[in-house]
Amino acid sequence: MIRIRSCADMDEMQACVQLQIETWGYDETDVIPRKTFMLAQKIGGQVIGAFDSEVGSAASAPDGMLVGFAMSLPGIKSTREGLLPYIHSHMLAVRSSHRNRGLGAQLKWHQRSEALARGIRHMEWTFDPLEIKNAYFNIHSLGAVARHYHVNFYGVSSSRLQGGLPTDRLLAEWELDSPRVHAKLGRRSNSAPAIHQRIVVPVAVAQWKAGDSTRDRALAVQIEMQQRFQYAFSHGLIVADFSLDASGNGVYELSTDSQL
Repeated sequence: MIRIRSCADMDEMQACVQLQIETWGYDETDVIPRKTFMLAQKIGGQVIGAFDSEVGSAASAPDGMLVGFAMSLPGIKSTREGLLPYIHSHMLAVRSSHRNRGLGAQLKWHQRSEALARGIRHMEWTFDPLEIKNAYFNIHSLGAVARHYHVNFYGVSSSRLQGGLPTDRLLAEWELDSPRVHAKLGRRSNSAPAIHQRIVVPVAVAQWKAGDSTRDRALAVQIEMQQRFQYAFSHGLIVADFSLDASGNGVYELSTDSQL
Protein backbone atom coordinates (compact mmCIF):
# COMPACT_ATOMS: atom_id res chain seq x y z
CA MET A 1 0.00 0.00 0.00
CA ILE A 2 2.90 2.35 -0.76
CA ARG A 3 2.44 5.32 -3.08
CA ILE A 4 5.49 7.05 -4.56
CA ARG A 5 4.99 10.65 -5.70
CA SER A 6 6.42 14.16 -5.52
CA CYS A 7 5.87 15.87 -2.18
CA ALA A 8 3.14 18.45 -2.54
CA ASP A 9 3.16 20.94 0.34
CA MET A 10 5.10 22.33 3.26
CA ASP A 11 3.76 19.73 5.70
CA GLU A 12 5.15 16.93 3.53
CA MET A 13 8.47 18.78 3.22
CA GLN A 14 8.58 19.08 7.01
CA ALA A 15 7.95 15.34 7.29
CA CYS A 16 11.05 14.83 5.11
CA VAL A 17 13.06 17.07 7.43
CA GLN A 18 11.95 15.09 10.47
CA LEU A 19 12.78 11.76 8.82
CA GLN A 20 16.19 13.19 7.90
CA ILE A 21 16.86 13.92 11.59
CA GLU A 22 15.62 10.48 12.68
CA THR A 23 17.81 8.74 10.09
CA TRP A 24 21.13 10.54 10.48
CA GLY A 25 20.82 12.09 13.93
CA TYR A 26 21.99 15.48 12.67
CA ASP A 27 22.19 18.46 14.98
CA GLU A 28 21.02 21.91 13.90
CA THR A 29 24.33 22.69 12.14
CA ASP A 30 23.81 19.92 9.57
CA VAL A 31 20.03 19.66 9.14
CA ILE A 32 18.70 20.72 5.74
CA PRO A 33 15.65 22.90 6.50
CA ARG A 34 12.17 22.70 5.01
CA LYS A 35 12.68 25.78 2.83
CA THR A 36 15.64 24.14 1.11
CA PHE A 37 13.54 21.06 0.30
CA MET A 38 10.91 23.34 -1.21
CA LEU A 39 13.53 25.32 -3.14
CA ALA A 40 15.11 22.14 -4.52
CA GLN A 41 11.79 21.10 -6.00
CA LYS A 42 11.04 24.57 -7.41
CA ILE A 43 14.36 24.93 -9.27
CA GLY A 44 14.34 21.58 -11.03
CA GLY A 45 15.40 19.13 -8.36
CA GLN A 46 13.28 16.41 -6.80
CA VAL A 47 11.57 15.82 -3.47
CA ILE A 48 9.91 12.44 -3.90
CA GLY A 49 8.06 10.80 -1.04
CA ALA A 50 6.92 7.27 -0.23
CA PHE A 51 3.59 7.22 1.59
CA ASP A 52 2.02 4.27 3.42
CA SER A 53 -1.78 4.44 3.37
CA GLU A 54 -1.98 1.90 6.19
CA VAL A 55 -0.12 4.21 8.57
CA GLY A 56 -1.38 7.61 9.72
CA SER A 57 -4.64 9.48 9.58
CA ALA A 58 -6.47 9.52 6.26
CA ALA A 59 -8.20 12.75 7.26
CA SER A 60 -4.97 14.71 7.60
CA ALA A 61 -2.94 12.80 4.98
CA PRO A 62 -4.99 10.87 2.39
CA ASP A 63 -1.94 8.90 1.19
CA GLY A 64 -0.90 8.06 4.75
CA MET A 65 2.38 8.66 6.55
CA LEU A 66 5.60 9.60 4.79
CA VAL A 67 7.86 6.56 5.25
CA GLY A 68 10.66 7.48 2.86
CA PHE A 69 11.94 10.25 0.64
CA ALA A 70 14.56 11.09 -1.98
CA MET A 71 15.78 14.66 -2.36
CA SER A 72 17.92 15.90 -5.23
CA LEU A 73 19.28 19.13 -6.67
CA PRO A 74 19.75 20.16 -10.30
CA GLY A 75 23.33 20.45 -11.54
CA ILE A 76 25.36 21.20 -14.63
CA LYS A 77 28.90 20.06 -15.42
CA SER A 78 31.44 20.43 -18.21
CA THR A 79 32.21 17.36 -20.31
CA ARG A 80 34.09 16.75 -23.54
CA GLU A 81 30.79 17.01 -25.38
CA GLY A 82 29.83 20.30 -23.70
CA LEU A 83 27.66 21.21 -20.72
CA LEU A 84 25.71 18.33 -19.19
CA PRO A 85 22.56 18.93 -17.12
CA TYR A 86 22.13 16.32 -14.42
CA ILE A 87 20.48 15.51 -11.10
CA HIS A 88 22.48 15.26 -7.89
CA SER A 89 20.62 12.95 -5.52
CA HIS A 90 21.65 14.33 -2.14
CA MET A 91 19.52 12.34 0.33
CA LEU A 92 17.53 9.13 0.45
CA ALA A 93 15.99 7.94 3.71
CA VAL A 94 13.55 5.20 4.69
CA ARG A 95 11.83 4.97 8.06
CA SER A 96 13.30 2.15 10.18
CA SER A 97 9.92 0.34 10.26
CA HIS A 98 9.92 0.11 6.45
CA ARG A 99 13.52 -0.83 5.68
CA ASN A 100 14.57 -4.01 3.86
CA ARG A 101 11.38 -4.01 1.77
CA GLY A 102 12.85 -2.60 -1.44
CA LEU A 103 11.49 0.88 -0.77
CA GLY A 104 14.83 2.57 -1.39
CA ALA A 105 14.96 0.94 -4.83
CA GLN A 106 11.41 2.12 -5.60
CA LEU A 107 12.39 5.68 -4.75
CA LYS A 108 15.54 5.48 -6.85
CA TRP A 109 13.80 4.06 -9.93
CA HIS A 110 11.08 6.73 -9.55
CA GLN A 111 13.80 9.38 -9.52
CA ARG A 112 15.14 7.91 -12.74
CA SER A 113 11.73 7.89 -14.45
CA GLU A 114 11.01 11.48 -13.45
CA ALA A 115 14.41 12.68 -14.66
CA LEU A 116 14.12 10.84 -18.00
CA ALA A 117 10.66 12.37 -18.54
CA ARG A 118 12.41 15.76 -18.48
CA GLY A 119 15.20 14.68 -20.81
CA ILE A 120 17.80 14.31 -18.04
CA ARG A 121 19.92 11.20 -18.53
CA HIS A 122 22.60 11.49 -15.86
CA MET A 123 22.38 11.33 -12.07
CA GLU A 124 25.06 11.40 -9.38
CA TRP A 125 25.28 11.05 -5.61
CA THR A 126 27.93 10.39 -2.99
CA PHE A 127 28.14 7.49 -0.56
CA ASP A 128 30.43 6.30 2.21
CA PRO A 129 32.72 3.57 0.77
CA LEU A 130 32.74 1.82 4.16
CA GLU A 131 28.98 1.21 4.04
CA ILE A 132 28.67 -2.26 2.49
CA LYS A 133 24.88 -2.31 2.11
CA ASN A 134 24.81 1.06 0.34
CA ALA A 135 27.69 0.12 -1.95
CA TYR A 136 25.95 -3.11 -2.99
CA PHE A 137 22.72 -1.21 -3.68
CA ASN A 138 24.35 1.63 -5.62
CA ILE A 139 26.77 -0.36 -7.74
CA HIS A 140 25.39 -3.87 -8.07
CA SER A 141 21.63 -3.31 -7.86
CA LEU A 142 21.28 0.03 -9.65
CA GLY A 143 24.24 -0.20 -12.03
CA ALA A 144 26.01 3.01 -11.05
CA VAL A 145 29.79 3.22 -11.43
CA ALA A 146 32.40 5.16 -9.46
CA ARG A 147 35.59 6.78 -10.71
CA HIS A 148 36.14 9.59 -8.18
CA TYR A 149 37.08 9.44 -4.48
CA HIS A 150 36.60 12.59 -2.37
CA VAL A 151 38.47 12.93 0.91
CA ASN A 152 36.45 14.39 3.83
CA PHE A 153 33.87 15.64 1.31
CA TYR A 154 31.44 17.20 3.82
CA GLY A 155 33.92 18.04 6.57
CA VAL A 156 32.98 17.28 10.17
CA SER A 157 29.55 15.63 10.41
CA SER A 158 27.21 15.38 13.38
CA SER A 159 25.66 12.21 11.93
CA ARG A 160 25.84 9.26 14.29
CA LEU A 161 26.26 7.02 11.23
CA GLN A 162 29.61 8.66 10.45
CA GLY A 163 31.10 7.49 13.75
CA GLY A 164 33.32 10.57 13.96
CA LEU A 165 35.39 9.53 10.91
CA PRO A 166 36.25 11.92 8.05
CA THR A 167 33.42 12.09 5.51
CA ASP A 168 35.25 10.31 2.66
CA ARG A 169 32.91 9.61 -0.26
CA LEU A 170 32.79 7.76 -3.55
CA LEU A 171 30.87 9.52 -6.32
CA ALA A 172 28.23 7.26 -7.89
CA GLU A 173 27.53 8.03 -11.55
CA TRP A 174 24.27 6.68 -12.95
CA GLU A 175 23.72 6.76 -16.71
CA LEU A 176 19.94 6.55 -16.62
CA ASP A 177 19.31 5.36 -20.17
CA SER A 178 22.32 3.09 -20.64
CA PRO A 179 22.12 -0.63 -21.57
CA ARG A 180 23.78 -1.42 -18.23
CA VAL A 181 21.00 0.31 -16.26
CA HIS A 182 18.26 -1.11 -18.49
CA ALA A 183 19.61 -4.58 -17.69
CA LYS A 184 19.47 -3.84 -13.95
CA LEU A 185 15.92 -2.51 -14.26
CA GLY A 186 14.82 -5.62 -16.14
CA ARG A 187 16.80 -7.86 -13.75
CA ARG A 188 18.70 -9.28 -16.69
CA SER A 189 22.32 -10.36 -16.58
CA ASN A 190 24.74 -8.12 -18.43
CA SER A 191 28.11 -9.06 -19.87
CA ALA A 192 30.57 -9.05 -16.97
CA PRO A 193 33.69 -6.93 -17.49
CA ALA A 194 37.16 -8.24 -16.76
CA ILE A 195 38.12 -7.41 -13.18
CA HIS A 196 41.59 -5.89 -12.79
CA GLN A 197 41.52 -5.13 -9.07
CA ARG A 198 39.47 -5.84 -5.95
CA ILE A 199 39.20 -3.67 -2.84
CA VAL A 200 37.74 -5.39 0.23
CA VAL A 201 35.68 -3.76 3.01
CA PRO A 202 35.73 -5.84 6.23
CA VAL A 203 32.21 -6.67 7.38
CA ALA A 204 33.23 -5.69 10.93
CA VAL A 205 34.01 -2.10 9.96
CA ALA A 206 30.49 -0.91 10.88
CA GLN A 207 31.03 -2.19 14.43
CA TRP A 208 34.49 -0.63 14.56
CA LYS A 209 33.06 2.76 13.55
CA ALA A 210 30.47 2.63 16.33
CA GLY A 211 32.87 1.78 19.18
CA ASP A 212 35.15 4.29 20.89
CA SER A 213 37.82 1.65 21.49
CA THR A 214 37.76 0.32 17.91
CA ARG A 215 37.28 3.50 15.87
CA ASP A 216 41.01 3.67 15.09
CA ARG A 217 40.68 0.31 13.30
CA ALA A 218 37.89 1.74 11.14
CA LEU A 219 40.00 4.83 10.41
CA ALA A 220 42.92 2.62 9.35
CA VAL A 221 40.64 0.79 6.91
CA GLN A 222 39.35 4.10 5.58
CA ILE A 223 42.87 5.45 4.99
CA GLU A 224 43.99 2.26 3.23
CA MET A 225 40.90 2.31 0.99
CA GLN A 226 41.43 5.99 0.23
CA GLN A 227 44.95 5.27 -0.99
CA ARG A 228 43.94 2.24 -3.02
CA PHE A 229 41.00 3.95 -4.72
CA GLN A 230 42.98 7.07 -5.55
CA TYR A 231 45.78 4.97 -7.06
CA ALA A 232 43.33 2.82 -9.05
CA PHE A 233 41.36 5.80 -10.36
CA SER A 234 44.55 7.63 -11.37
CA HIS A 235 45.41 4.58 -13.49
CA GLY A 236 42.13 4.51 -15.38
CA LEU A 237 40.18 1.95 -13.36
CA ILE A 238 36.56 2.40 -12.26
CA VAL A 239 34.28 0.59 -9.85
CA ALA A 240 32.23 -1.64 -12.14
CA ASP A 241 30.58 -4.00 -9.64
CA PHE A 242 30.28 -4.87 -5.97
CA SER A 243 29.87 -8.28 -4.38
CA LEU A 244 29.89 -10.04 -1.03
CA ASP A 245 32.29 -12.84 -0.17
CA ALA A 246 31.45 -15.92 1.90
CA SER A 247 32.22 -14.05 5.14
CA GLY A 248 30.02 -11.07 4.30
CA ASN A 249 32.90 -8.73 3.47
CA GLY A 250 32.20 -6.23 0.71
CA VAL A 251 34.27 -6.42 -2.47
CA TYR A 252 34.63 -3.52 -4.90
CA GLU A 253 35.42 -4.88 -8.36
CA LEU A 254 37.34 -2.51 -10.61
CA SER A 255 37.54 -2.60 -14.39
CA THR A 256 38.03 -0.10 -17.22
CA ASP A 257 35.53 2.11 -19.05
CA SER A 258 36.12 0.33 -22.33
CA GLN A 259 34.94 -2.98 -20.86
CA LEU A 260 31.56 -1.79 -19.55
